[in-house]
Amino acid sequence: MSVMILLVICSILVAGGFLVAFLFATKGGQYDDLGTPPVRMLFEDDVAKSNDNQ
Repeated sequence: MSVMILLVICSILVAGGFLVAFLFATKGGQYDDLGTPPVRMLFEDDVAKSNDNQ
């Protein structure tokens, strides 16, 4: 039975860690722009073109 208590405590600590990481990413602006990243690969990169010409 003591193993079950240990597992519950560990799972709560892991879940809390994920919650802290999510809140940190949200405050840092990780999820601000949801529209651009899926279509970014469709546009050509000007930096890659300028490096090829050198």
